[in-house]
Amino acid sequence: MADVRIVPTDNGPYQVTGPVELVDATGKAWETKETVWLCRCGHSARKPFCDGSHKRVQFEAVQRAPVSV
Repeated sequence: MADVRIVPTDNGPYQVTGPVELVDATGKAWETKETVWLCRCGHSARKPFCDGSHKRVQFEAVQRAPVSV
């Protein structure tokens, strides 16, 4: 099983768990913990991190992995 897991939460952010390094376009790293929540709605004032704005803007997105036949 992978050490890193990324879960798109229903109507909310990406939950990222595991030993990840999050860097900006210049290569500078953000300080992170074992679990981080990344904005997916585009309205967070703390991008790339979630600040809960998805609730205020009523962001809707539910992804499910395809069922294999």
